[in-house]
Amino acid sequence: MKTRLARIPRISPALKKRAAQIELVLMDVDGTMTDGGVTLLSQTDGTALEIKTFDAHDGQGLTLAHTAGLRTGCITGRESAALLRRAKEMSMEFIYMKQALKMPAYEEILRKAGVSDCAVAYVGDDLPDIPLLRRVGLAIAVGDAVPEVKEAAHYTTKALAGHGAIREAIELVLKSKGIWEAMIDKARA
Repeated sequence: MKTRLARIPRISPALKKRAAQIELVLMDVDGTMTDGGVTLLSQTDGTALEIKTFDAHDGQGLTLAHTAGLRTGCITGRESAALLRRAKEMSMEFIYMKQALKMPAYEEILRKAGVSDCAVAYVGDDLPDIPLLRRVGLAIAVGDAVPEVKEAAHYTTKALAGHGAIREAIELVLKSKGIWEAMIDKARA
């Protein structure tokens, strides 16, 4: 039986150099942290409840990132109470929702975090992510991203969105920094 998490292939020296500089990992949400599906449950009062599914392996990756001292955050076009709860559970520092254009939020995060573009990794899947992918030090596309995003990326995950892609991106950074083995011993539930 194949493992659900894709293993990171051999890391090229150029990719390793980029990934080793990362201090902040940012990501889109729908289509990266989730599989992109948005489930709306109709209520009798005419409203709808939104249901999102988050991957436990991605959660472990975010926990490892936090343990390793990496800062994390998300920039998304949608507003979601489920995302807000998950982001808080994962100790994500930067949570920007309802961002039709992501660059202003990104620039605000840079100022607040006090880092430069080369210290930022961004994980995306669709066209609104491309401006950020073209600017950050490490641009990562999820395995099922649109072709234009894959073309803009320095790395494309083997894992699909919502199925370990965030974990794979974080593993890439931690392995490139040479601290992956130390993080295994610090993993917690």
